[in-house]
Amino acid sequence: MSYFGTIYADTELPSRAKAVYMYLRDRSDAEGKCWPGIKTIASDMKLSRSTVKRALHDLERHGYLKKASRQRANGSSTSNLYTVI
Repeated sequence: MSYFGTIYADTELPSRAKAVYMYLRDRSDAEGKCWPGIKTIASDMKLSRSTVKRALHDLERHGYLKKASRQRANGSSTSNLYTVI
């Protein structure tokens, strides 16, 4: 079964989260890691930033995504590291 099979079958997960999951899976490396910014995801998918944030929260809560904060060398924040599961 493909990795999408489980997410398609999850009736508790909103459609927005399924779409964002597919976007992240498409952009992830062999280890399932990617780091697009929320603004980039929103722009590419023609969604609002708040919809993307809700989708990411849904994915994390349902166990399809792990999120880790990333920092630049000067200590400022940069895009999160997402690991799709």
